[in-house]
Amino acid sequence: MSKEQLIIFDTTLRDGEQSPGASMTKEEKLRIARQLERMRVDVIEAGFPAASNGDFDAVRAVAEAIKDSTVAGLCRAFDKDIARALEAVKPAKSGRIHTFIATSPIHMEKKLRMAPDEVIVAATKAVRFARNGIADVEFSCEDAGRSDIDFLCRIIEAVIKEGATTINIPDTVGYNVPGQYAERILQLRQRIPNSDKVIWSVHCHNDLGLAVANSLAAVMAGARQVECTINGLGERAGNAALEEIVMAVHTRQDVFPCSTRIDTTQIVAASKMVSGITGFPVQPNKAIVGANAFAHESGIHQDGVLKHRETYEIMRAEDVGWNTNKLVLGKHSGRTAFKARLKELGIEVDSEQVLNSAFARFKELADKKHEIFDEDLHALMSDEVVTPDDEYYKLLSSMFHSETGESPQAKLTLSAGGAEHLSESTGSGPVDATFKAIESVATSGSQLLLYSVNAITTGTDAQGEVTVRLARDGRIVNGQGADTDIVVASAKAYINALNKLRSGAEKLNPQL
Repeated sequence: MSKEQLIIFDTTLRDGEQSPGASMTKEEKLRIARQLERMRVDVIEAGFPAASNGDFDAVRAVAEAIKDSTVAGLCRAFDKDIARALEAVKPAKSGRIHTFIATSPIHMEKKLRMAPDEVIVAATKAVRFARNGIADVEFSCEDAGRSDIDFLCRIIEAVIKEGATTINIPDTVGYNVPGQYAERILQLRQRIPNSDKVIWSVHCHNDLGLAVANSLAAVMAGARQVECTINGLGERAGNAALEEIVMAVHTRQDVFPCSTRIDTTQIVAASKMVSGITGFPVQPNKAIVGANAFAHESGIHQDGVLKHRETYEIMRAEDVGWNTNKLVLGKHSGRTAFKARLKELGIEVDSEQVLNSAFARFKELADKKHEIFDEDLHALMSDEVVTPDDEYYKLLSSMFHSETGESPQAKLTLSAGGAEHLSESTGSGPVDATFKAIESVATSGSQLLLYSVNAITTGTDAQGEVTVRLARDGRIVNGQGADTDIVVASAKAYINALNKLRSGAEKLNPQL
């Protein structure tokens, strides 16, 4: 007897980008959506179309591009929100409306300022309106984890009668524990007369570190859709991590009564892409996608793995997309080989302009670093998030001086709108001096929220990948830069962030 399918609903592009600084441009959302499609994600929640014109355009672009996954748009239980979402997902081969309203006493009283009966009326009206425009309608009870179960039974039974096809029970604030949450799913399925007419879904936040555990407990209680994000990205402490949900079900088929259709070999590529675009690095000991996830330091562990892999490994690194650090390209490699390797890594390049720019940078890197690894190519492509047309500021040349007992200096030649500027400054270190030199030209008035450095590969000639997070007037943007010279990488990242601030390419987080 074949197992039931567990539907994987990815909300990296919606809930994930609500992390401060994680907002994405339309082009970035498209890149991630295509990778999710390659990974065979069942449902891609592309955004909140009513939040902004930019988010509407991004959801519509994803709906037009994606053919093998359902594309969902989130909306509040308002006709105008739903109409906007319907318009956004209309081009999709398979589209979904995901509408929600709060159901917990504290949310109804303090946020909505509505009586429970009014909430039921609003919910049923919203589902009815959505069903008039599309067949696939998901309804979420916001803060269901703290809602009264009798009220949940009433409102869910009502929206199922109106045509909802998926019912989501979110643990919106990460309050539940696995046994309690599983019991709630079980009771709802047992007590609601028409519960067999819908797919039951869960959406768990990680405030107590229990998002994955709660989600998996709900699956054992009958949920057949899990809402999750790549790397666990999301508001506050984040969401349930897709890679952990998928690999738990994949690895423990002796326990779970369902299976997914995910191509697990695409997981690491998706993780690296999301990390590069958002600027949120993955911790080394992160399950599945962390750099140390399949590393063995202990002599006892190493001995066991060498004798028989399964002594200490319950999964194969290759199954989730990890490769050994082998030389893939060199300074004599041609453009065709470069493009082919990018495609093998799941990196699609739609623009010849971006490809030409990336290939030129690859050649420059090959002159500095003779061994070019897959990780170098991922970093190189994530550095292409701003196309030449968007580069108001450019780094033309740089010189740095640091000497014991002397103040470090940075001398830069920058282009601002096509005009060259010479700038120099001192600072507490070469990076500080560099940022001050850039600011003397840009005068952006921004605040530096984050400066992060990660080595992409091993060795003293490894590229350094720098993330810079800037804030100005309520907007938060990330800039990325990579180079074998960490100070140059820092300058690139800062300039990348300034270009985003100036262009307005990154939007405000919806936070509705």
